[in-house]
Amino acid sequence: MKKFQRMLQLKPYYWFFVIFLLVLGILALLAPLFPFDPVAMDIPNRLQAPHWAHPFGTDELGRDYFSRILYGARVSLLVGLASMVMATLIGSLIGFLSAYIGGTLDAVLMRLIDLISSVPSLVLTTVLAALLKSGLLTIIIIISFFTWMSIARLVRAESLSLKERDYVKYAQFLGFKPLTIIRRHILPQVFPTIIVGATSVVASAIMMESTLSFLGLGIQPPQSSWGSLLQNAQSYLQLAPYMAILPGLLIILTIVSFNGLGNLIRDSYDLEER
Repeated sequence: MKKFQRMLQLKPYYWFFVIFLLVLGILALLAPLFPFDPVAMDIPNRLQAPHWAHPFGTDELGRDYFSRILYGARVSLLVGLASMVMATLIGSLIGFLSAYIGGTLDAVLMRLIDLISSVPSLVLTTVLAALLKSGLLTIIIIISFFTWMSIARLVRAESLSLKERDYVKYAQFLGFKPLTIIRRHILPQVFPTIIVGATSVVASAIMMESTLSFLGLGIQPPQSSWGSLLQNAQSYLQLAPYMAILPGLLIILTIVSFNGLGNLIRDSYDLEER
């Protein structure tokens, strides 16, 4: 009860982000249950503005735009969450090993992170997406490869501090294996930081996927994402501006909401420590 009361003390607009992400996630999961077919064409009713029969209007082929946006949300959220999981696992492992083992390994891993971070990620992701076989898994792997560095840095910084704690040194003195010490004594303390970092990775992954799809290098037909919907809407900005406004607005709100969710989690842990 006290924890819930403390969370209510947080900034009210944080809860808008939580509610928005919950509603978006539920609608995306329930998309097959809506009475709209995202691929059914109705040429006589093409480029119709939003109305009762089609809440978000229709596209250039008369397809229901509401269902296309929902199915695009499924793809965009899947890419964001899957990339986050992969990037978090890679970044956390490298961060823990770098901090705990230290020495040459730490120096090599940090220089590797600096090297990858120094290259504009958009340039490399675009090149790799153009060279490799297009597909959902390819996009997830490419995005994960360019988003794990921030997690690694956060985990390393926190672990270096925890490594000097008395209970960690005592566990080392007793002969516990490094992985056991990390799992029992360091990971629980670093976990809130990992969660906050992971939410920012989701936002970055959705932005990168939308950019690649907008450039025609991301999700390919018959699948669609918000980025591919934006790319397709370029030719109809004057006739049907809603085709660009709706997915663009959802991309912005989703990215801001995931960043806000990270701030909410961080502030809630700060309240617990007071």
